[in-house]
Amino acid sequence: MKTILIVDDQPEVRELVCVTLEIGPYEMLTASNGDEALAMARKHHPDLILLDVQMPGGSLDGIGVCKALKRAPETSDITIIMLTAKGQDWDRQVGIEAGADDYFVKPFSPLNLMNKVEEVLA
Repeated sequence: MKTILIVDDQPEVRELVCVTLEIGPYEMLTASNGDEALAMARKHHPDLILLDVQMPGGSLDGIGVCKALKRAPETSDITIIMLTAKGQDWDRQVGIEAGADDYFVKPFSPLNLMNKVEEVLA
């Protein structure tokens, strides 16, 4: 079973993503800030991380988390998709340069998200 870590400071977004993906054969983990995300990624080594960029309340935003995970040898192979409201070309470029494998903009179509996750984890 593939494992997905959903990282977003908004509980309703985490819940929507979980509900969207629960029909698939996935184990889902959640984190509400960058510090939790790093700890969960190191402990569980998920197959995919859906990572918000803007997360107040922690010491790291999504870009910082992405850079830290891609720098560390034990987590550098984890696929990261930024799932964020920041959808300008500049924002995408920053995310990709930080090491994100893909970039998905909120609000999102649940069907499109499900298709993207299936494509990445196939």
